[in-house]
Amino acid sequence: MPMQNDLWFLPLGGTGEIGMNLNLYGHDGQWLMVDCGVSFNEPIEAGSERTHELVCADPDFIAQQRSRLAGIVITHAHEDHIGALPFLWRRFQAPVYTTPFTAEILRRKLAQVGLLEDVTIHELPMGSRFSVGPFELQWITLTHSIPEPSGLMIETPAGNVFHTGDWKIDHNPVIGDKFSPAVLSTLRSRDVTAMVCDSTNALKTGHSVSEGDCYEALLEVISQEQGRVVVGCFSSNIARLVSLARIAQATGRYLCLLGRSLQNMVSAAKASGYWPAGLPMVDSAHVGYLPAHEVLAVATGSQGEPRAMLNRMAHGNCFDLTLEKGDLVLFSAMIIPGNEASIERLVASFKAQGIRTLQSHDTELPIHVSGHPYQAELANMYDWVRPQVAIPTHGEAAHMAANARIAKEAHVPRQLTGLNGDLFVLGQEIGVRKKAVTAKRIALARN
Repeated sequence: MPMQNDLWFLPLGGTGEIGMNLNLYGHDGQWLMVDCGVSFNEPIEAGSERTHELVCADPDFIAQQRSRLAGIVITHAHEDHIGALPFLWRRFQAPVYTTPFTAEILRRKLAQVGLLEDVTIHELPMGSRFSVGPFELQWITLTHSIPEPSGLMIETPAGNVFHTGDWKIDHNPVIGDKFSPAVLSTLRSRDVTAMVCDSTNALKTGHSVSEGDCYEALLEVISQEQGRVVVGCFSSNIARLVSLARIAQATGRYLCLLGRSLQNMVSAAKASGYWPAGLPMVDSAHVGYLPAHEVLAVATGSQGEPRAMLNRMAHGNCFDLTLEKGDLVLFSAMIIPGNEASIERLVASFKAQGIRTLQSHDTELPIHVSGHPYQAELANMYDWVRPQVAIPTHGEAAHMAANARIAKEAHVPRQLTGLNGDLFVLGQEIGVRKKAVTAKRIALARN
């Protein structure tokens, strides 16, 4: 149990891997949970060939002492940060704190599992300061590939932590505020003991590409097409969907969403004020009647998921839209490690029918851009915040080692790396207690 002079960081998921983030901070006899996410089609045990559709970090450590769990903070609405909470909340029964858009997504998820009336959700505007148990917190507004991405400043008498969550530096993010270093530069005066930082792209040199540049690239490609264009992208990337809606208007096409998750996300964006007025869409039941040159559809299944819309189109099982020879399927999404084979099969199925495909590695145009920082952005962040300790997370071992090296080159005095289950001690002493908790995975069952 953390004492009054202790400040602990204990990752149960998302450190040593990308996905299923579940982080705990301990101070003065209580714990704060930051994020509670899932991964898809993963094994439970290392080396196992058997995969499960939904997998999350085993929450048993904190579930066994839920009376000490002061609250749950969700930094943004991506599945690897929010997706497990509706399945696990009964084991915690703690209040949830998040921003308005993320709260809208969470309410929809809770309604699906019959928990909407049971969970207390504190909806806090961007930039808010708030208290959860012994923790003084503040949202730090960042940019990422979803509305309202927020870092979290955590302050206690024993020390202070800046938990970045997912972020990048984007000066033209299409929706939401542009990235501003002004608030980050003020953190250095708040004596940041440790910065717990996203490592996803720490192996990539230079600076990530803006979402605005992705809009220009997609416009260039789609404006040259004569047939149907179907874009596969992540449903949570509202900025990308807004860009595609604007491209539809600019090229004389009609935008259609194929897949429930896409339709649900756009509905949430409209309810939260993130969908611009004057960007119409056609109902999926109507898109099949349009001339080929007027069709711009966005479909689920960019990772080759067998039940998603792209796979159904590849096998002629999509009721709303049938593709023909010469049409284009454009993948505006990264290939998540482990999904290579399923995506290759999907692409091969389209090509066998004469349907063209375009992936990021097929073109120099940025038809997809990442939502995570490259090396130059990490160096900038360390210079702005100037923590005493760097704790790389949200990455595999190579990503975290690269992040630690960047922190060292940025003159951060100490760098601590570890894995899920390691206890990072940040109060009276600073260090890592390896394997303090047994970190495991569990499978979740959809209703």
